[in-house]
Amino acid sequence: MSLFWRIYLLNAAVLTVAAGLLMLGPVTVSTPVLFTEALIVTAGLAAMLAANAVLLRIGLAPLQRLTRAMTTIDLLQPGPRPAVSGHAAIADLIRTFNTMLDRLEAERATSSARALSAQEGERRRIAQELHDEVGQTLTAVLLDLKRVADQAPEPVRSQVHQVQESTRDSLDEIRRIARRLRPGVLDELGLISALKALTTEISGHTGLSVRQHFDANLPDLGHEAELVCYRVAQEALTNTARHAHAVHVELTLRRTPAGVQLCVRDDGRGLRRSTEGAGIRGMRERALLVRAQLSLGASPTGGTEVRLHLPDPDGSL
Repeated sequence: MSLFWRIYLLNAAVLTVAAGLLMLGPVTVSTPVLFTEALIVTAGLAAMLAANAVLLRIGLAPLQRLTRAMTTIDLLQPGPRPAVSGHAAIADLIRTFNTMLDRLEAERATSSARALSAQEGERRRIAQELHDEVGQTLTAVLLDLKRVADQAPEPVRSQVHQVQESTRDSLDEIRRIARRLRPGVLDELGLISALKALTTEISGHTGLSVRQHFDANLPDLGHEAELVCYRVAQEALTNTARHAHAVHVELTLRRTPAGVQLCVRDDGRGLRRSTEGAGIRGMRERALLVRAQLSLGASPTGGTEVRLHLPDPDGSL
């Protein structure tokens, strides 16, 4: 039965009962209307309205739950689907909404996978060009400066040495940027070695005290999941260094019954009701690609805690 007919029949039932009581009951209406008759009719009307409101509230309750779900749904944070309840059209509407959510999440995951794959490809290309083109050019400049310094008189030689140091610092910075764009250690030595190199680099350039702990015998998550884990750790550590005003940060990678959990915890100022920026949304999108769950909250030390739950390779969370 459609929603229209359900509402129509509910109202018809209430009006029919009221008409039957009026015809079969002892109550009559005179002309002019007496005060007692007006009170009886008013009481009957109030009873009809109350009964109609209760019946409609019960009948439309599933629609109210669906409305709340529609206003709070977030494709980046999948949650339980609204329960299919109610009759006919209402149940069909909830079922259609759940199907639409499944399709939207699948389409978003596909488009995000393409976008992130293109982003990683562009990062590899830029890193390669920085290493091959700019890096080699600066290396040649350093060699030329060395030859000039060997032949230059003493006052000029000290100035050339200063230029050499500046050029060498620029070359080191370009290499660091290239490593951040394309984590070659991840491809060559694996996730743990890449995370160790990342924490060493963050600690050396920001002064953060980074503690790390990695469980032994971690499962092989696959290249995509390891890349997601590395990028989430990279973004979390970068956010800590830039915004948290933290002194200590802890990075752990441990095995759980459901898979592997990455945790980045700092002692900074915390989230403070700040809105999620592009970096956090990027972490959520990456997590969805490998069916992982990302959570952000307050850490026991008062700062921020980022947790990434990665499923085991042959199961699911």
